[in-house]
Amino acid sequence: MICAVYKSSRKQETYLFVPKRDDFSQVPEPLLQMFGTPLLVMLLPLERKEKLGIADIDKVRSELAEKGYYLQLPPPKDNLLTQHRRDLGIED
Repeated sequence: MICAVYKSSRKQETYLFVPKRDDFSQVPEPLLQMFGTPLLVMLLPLERKEKLGIADIDKVRSELAEKGYYLQLPPPKDNLLTQHRRDLGIED
């Protein structure tokens, strides 16, 4: 299976995977509005991949098959103050 990967024009580090290039028919309209103009990043052959960057490849495959799209959100940002306190041994 080859899928198309698009990045959001509005949300940093947010990507949308769809089974066919330029086919957003399965993506809910509110999600497309939030996503903004999809910008093609790559065509990705999933059958040849064992891993993806931060996404679980099995989840990507199953959501593409079940829902017709997969939305990859950015990883949560580290709270630098909390990390600094942990480094100093200060408990909250």
